[in-house]
Amino acid sequence: MTDVQQHKITLDESEMPTRWYNVLHDLPSPPPPVLHPGTGQPVGPDDLAPLFPMDLILQEVSGEQYVDIPDEVLDVYRLWRPSPLFRAHRLEKALGTPARIYYKYEGVSPAGSHKPNTSVPQAFYNAKAGIKRLTTETGAGQWGTALAFACAQFGLECEVWQVRASYDQKPYRKMMIETFGGTVHPSPSDLTESGRAILAEHPDSTGSLGIAISEAVEVAAQDPTTNYALGSVLNHVLMHQTIIGEEALLQLTKAGETLDLLVGCTGGGSNFGGLMFPFLREKWAGRMSPTVRAVEPAACPSLTQGTYAYDFGDTAGMTPLMKMHTLGHDFVPDPIHAGGLRYHGMSPLISHLYETREIEAVAKPQSECFSAGVLFARTEGIVPAPEPTHALAAAVEEAVRCKESGEEKVILTALCGHGHLDLPAYAAYLAGEIVDHEWGDADTQAAVAEALAKLPVLA
Repeated sequence: MTDVQQHKITLDESEMPTRWYNVLHDLPSPPPPVLHPGTGQPVGPDDLAPLFPMDLILQEVSGEQYVDIPDEVLDVYRLWRPSPLFRAHRLEKALGTPARIYYKYEGVSPAGSHKPNTSVPQAFYNAKAGIKRLTTETGAGQWGTALAFACAQFGLECEVWQVRASYDQKPYRKMMIETFGGTVHPSPSDLTESGRAILAEHPDSTGSLGIAISEAVEVAAQDPTTNYALGSVLNHVLMHQTIIGEEALLQLTKAGETLDLLVGCTGGGSNFGGLMFPFLREKWAGRMSPTVRAVEPAACPSLTQGTYAYDFGDTAGMTPLMKMHTLGHDFVPDPIHAGGLRYHGMSPLISHLYETREIEAVAKPQSECFSAGVLFARTEGIVPAPEPTHALAAAVEEAVRCKESGEEKVILTALCGHGHLDLPAYAAYLAGEIVDHEWGDADTQAAVAEALAKLPVLA
């Protein structure tokens, strides 16, 4: 194997990991518990039963280091897994850097992103429990697409509330969800009490993931044959995504590389957690010592600008209370094109790791991210979704630093999805119409202050 010849490192289907990794087992310190909003006490399985099947509830609280992947899930995974790991030779050459850049490409999945890694097991466990329909939210549409695909595999109905800004920006996502058999509503909608309440106050609301979650949860809670499926944030969701990092570890070993820097985009945290958790395990075991860097949008910087506090995962306050970095559950971010990153909070696990300084975080404006995305497309030949362009921007920044310092760092990122259905965003960038929303402007700061003033007060 030579640098010039080896562009991708692949695994055979027989080498695909058959277990998910549960980072809870190895955390240096335990994260704060999830609390019931009524009692202020830690939630139990019965509190979650109206929304999730027991198999997923047990995974959410499991302390086991590994969880076996069911054969039925592995069989669907094999449609696209193991996914390839690429060495970005052409990007490196364009940057003139001595750094070696690798990207784990999840855009090969049927949905075009990493999201089926968790939608497939979620649909499987719900079908096994006798559930007939799943509701969910989606931002850019990748999660809604993934859940519709997964529901089709296991005979479930799928109903999706898509954030209005993305629903309008990305019409082909709606078409793809419907092709897989799902139903899509723009959120906020007039189909739910929480949606109607938002529309009454803000008729032109661009929506948010928090609002869409409220609508999907409301509908699921009213029907015993319907459950809710979440595409990010929760422990079991991030655990399902660890197949990304487990494969990447095997592939980097095949390439004879030891990682120096891992970068990933963060909205709710599933793609980032799925890539980095196995590498943190190796770091804690003393087998490597990479820097781990989260990259979030400057318009919605929950890690770098948020408050670490208990908050609702949704806007209407229907979910349990999670301790996380949050901008306030009422905060509606500017309608940037990276719809999957427009979430007011962050995964409690990732928030805990950031709070304990196991990982670091930076925020990037979308113009810098699209610049990196266009460079990547012109060198590596893949048009990335707007979400992973945030990680690409940070990888490019580090590679340029290596050019200046002469360091031969090994950099890994997750290209968590392609941008074929996000081309209007690229058209806007190429036409010079992309606007960078300034975090420090008075209106944004007032909106965040108002949202944080409504954080739940615990007894």
